[in-house]
Amino acid sequence: MHDHDTTSERLASYADVLAGELPGTWTSSHLPADAKDDLAELTDRIWDLDLVAASLAEHPLQQAAVLSRPDGAQLAVLDRHDERDGFLVAAVAPRALPDEAYRAVAEPNGIALADDPFLGAEQVAGDLLTRYDRALAQVRHNALDGLQPSQADRIVLTWQQDGSVATAPVDDRADSILVAHGFIQDPLSGIYRLGGDDTQAQARALREIGPQLETIGIGTGLQHPAARSAPTSTPASVPPAPAGTRHPAARGR
Repeated sequence: MHDHDTTSERLASYADVLAGELPGTWTSSHLPADAKDDLAELTDRIWDLDLVAASLAEHPLQQAAVLSRPDGAQLAVLDRHDERDGFLVAAVAPRALPDEAYRAVAEPNGIALADDPFLGAEQVAGDLLTRYDRALAQVRHNALDGLQPSQADRIVLTWQQDGSVATAPVDDRADSILVAHGFIQDPLSGIYRLGGDDTQAQARALREIGPQLETIGIGTGLQHPAARSAPTSTPASVPPAPAGTRHPAARGR
């Protein structure tokens, strides 16, 4: 087996194990060297201004693995170009959200992982994933007027001007309950909407999901849109973009 093949197989295998060890449901897909367009698009969406951005500046992607969660969250696993074994993992910015949604949101910068994927999963879950979920909630809040961020143990449902109800859960345990009661998820932004065309069906769904979510330890809140201001976050001093964005002002904090 050629060295390139060995490296590719090693990355794909590591990412598969990592996906299985992270909290929630994650799937892994490998982007080989000949997937040039996909690698370029992934580079543009890397949400980082630190370790991973510096690596990409010197070492353009030759391969990567993408871990995907049903709510639209994605992580990229990349080769680590230093003297240590292991990989880099970075948050990936959702495709569907407007550039303005990223302003005033601190980048969930990536981290270096140990060569052991089980230890690597602990590193991701204890650090990057927490910061990434917080940042995702913030940009989704910014993307949709008045959509308030949910927490892992509480889903906030917000009335929209068109009569629908929208929410962006942090914990994917709630996904099946929302879908079973008529919510439709935008697969790219991760935002769920319950239409208001049938107000009786909408009211019944909202009544029923509360007790079902409570059985798995998730509370609910229903509210009208608030003034559009970002949730508590670390303020940024400059408006930078994710690591590979070709237009630097596109996704600023």
